[in-house]
Amino acid sequence: MTVENSVDRSLFDEVMVPCYNPMEMIPVKGQGSRVWDQQGHEYIDFAGGIAVSCLGHCHPAMVDAITKQANKLWHLSNVMTNEPALRLAKKLTQVSFAEKVFFANSGAEANEAALKLARRWAADVHGEQKSEIIAFNQGFHGRTFFTVTVGGQATYSDGFGPKPADVTHLPYNDIEALQAHISDRTCAVMMEPLQGEGGIVSPSAEFVQAVRELCNKHNALLIFDEVQTGNGRTGEFYAYQGLGVTPDILSTAKSLGGGFPIGAMLTTNELAAHFKVGTHGSTYGGNPLACAVAEAVVNVVSQPETLAGVKEREALFREGLANINEKYHIFSEIRGKGLLLGAALNEQWQGRARDILQAAGKQGLLVLVAGMNVVRMTPSLVITKQEIEEGLARLDKAIASLM
Repeated sequence: MTVENSVDRSLFDEVMVPCYNPMEMIPVKGQGSRVWDQQGHEYIDFAGGIAVSCLGHCHPAMVDAITKQANKLWHLSNVMTNEPALRLAKKLTQVSFAEKVFFANSGAEANEAALKLARRWAADVHGEQKSEIIAFNQGFHGRTFFTVTVGGQATYSDGFGPKPADVTHLPYNDIEALQAHISDRTCAVMMEPLQGEGGIVSPSAEFVQAVRELCNKHNALLIFDEVQTGNGRTGEFYAYQGLGVTPDILSTAKSLGGGFPIGAMLTTNELAAHFKVGTHGSTYGGNPLACAVAEAVVNVVSQPETLAGVKEREALFREGLANINEKYHIFSEIRGKGLLLGAALNEQWQGRARDILQAAGKQGLLVLVAGMNVVRMTPSLVITKQEIEEGLARLDKAIASLM
């Protein structure tokens, strides 16, 4: 029996469930903010695995951490704890408001835990009638049935039968709408402190403050989904730290492991007490390999020079994108914060974000989209100045090819 070793893009269509439409090229190697495909073509990576590869590809601290841990212990389950999980949990409490940590494998799982904890707390303390969850239009919180229902994009949640009940969606950045609707029946308000998938939309300072105050008034919990904004992405370790508002529960994933799957829910002692033994769990959550890598990531990202470097790199991106816009008059605004940036297309370029993504790929640049009208960039937090300049030059050529 012969085994076919040839792997190309056509094999995806043959063997993979068709819920993705990946690029034709297949990357096989990465180093820093560059990747190479099967043919040896080089790409500068402004996509970062969708805000995941916060230290780029194969960062020495991560490689060292996983190599050492791989020779010690891979898996235990939660029948026992392990040293990397305990060290990582302690570090996360040191860099945030949190006093307790629950580990999962993804952002969706971290959000699932957050929502379940909010509902359990409300039932225990206030009774079953306090069950409403308020979230916001165009929000995104994951793909489990609960989290995708709370997410404010019906395209992702329709067509799977009856949805989890008592979830309300309101306009983001609309204080009056929230004031008019929130009540003592509301158990939690869930929001991204900067909407990612929904178009890189920043909240106003007044909106964030109002959400916190209204939650306090109605004894509702504030859940911040920091899956995309967390771990240095905005120039603060967590985005809430730059907004002057502290949530009751925070979810984190994506860049927490720098590319190794891990998620976490962070909360207070008081709230954590409502997850008693057997209330919630995860077979892989707190896995020693994942936690060892994430500990290395947190050690690097939490350094003041790393966080300051994010803001310096943001300025370089904004300057470069402004220069491109002067030439081609393509962007209506540059949205976002830190290295979670979105170049919103103007009226003449509506619907063409994916065209730019594809043109960029042909020029050796990887970018993302956030909807049809925003080109999204979430590169490594330690991408070099030279790579930023070179990547922007490739973006310039890509846009020129579409004119």
